[in-house]
Amino acid sequence: MSTPLQQRLTALRASLPEGVELVAVSKFHPVEALREAYDAGQRVFGESHVQEMQEKRGQMPSDVEWHFIGHLQTNKVKYIVPYVSLIHAVDSVRLLHEIEKQAARCGRTVPCLLELHVADEATKYGFTIDEARSLLLDGTLAGLPHVKVRGLMCMATQTDNEAQIRREFAAAYALYGEVKAARFADDADFNLRSWGMSHDYRLAVEEGSNMVRVGTSIFGERTY
Repeated sequence: MSTPLQQRLTALRASLPEGVELVAVSKFHPVEALREAYDAGQRVFGESHVQEMQEKRGQMPSDVEWHFIGHLQTNKVKYIVPYVSLIHAVDSVRLLHEIEKQAARCGRTVPCLLELHVADEATKYGFTIDEARSLLLDGTLAGLPHVKVRGLMCMATQTDNEAQIRREFAAAYALYGEVKAARFADDADFNLRSWGMSHDYRLAVEEGSNMVRVGTSIFGERTY
C-alpha cells in the first residue's frame, strides 16, 4: 500500500504532460522521505546545499540523478562535479570557468543550465536576458569544452499575479527559442527549460517549461 507521500508524487506525475521531467526537490527532507519517493519510481532529486547532497548521495541507490538547484559557490564546485547530473543555476561567467576547471580535472563534461534573472526581485540571482543572449551567442562556450550548456533555468516572482508569472516565464521561453534557432539548432542536447515550482509549475508548463522543480507538493513543508 502506498504512503501519502507516494500518492502525492503519483498524482503530481500524472498531472504533468508527456515530456515534462519532474525534479523532486528534496532539500531539508530526510533520507527516509527520499527513499519513499525512490520506491515510487522517482530517480531525479534536487538539492541546494553541497554537504547535504553529499551525505544523501552516500545513503541512496547509485542510479539516482542528483541535480544541484541552488546558488553554487565557486569553492564548492569541486565537491559535486565528479557526479552531479545537472547544475541548474549557473549565474555567472566566473562560475562557468570554475566548473570547466574542475570538470577538466576529473575528465567529465558537466551539464549545466544558465540561470536567468527574470523575476521582479533583487534577491534573485542570474543573468539578465541580454547578458545570457550575449554569452550564448558570442563564442565564450567554445572555450569551455568540459561545460555542456543544455538550456535555461529561471524562477518567477513570488506573487499571486498570474499574468506577471506568465510574462516572466514567457520571456525565458522566448530567449530559449531565439538562441536555439541562432546557435543551437543542430544541438539536440540544448533542450532543457527548467522553470516552475510547487506553486506555479502548471503555469510554467503552459509557458514552455519541460522540467519542473517540485518539493512541497511531494514532501510537504520542510523540516528545518
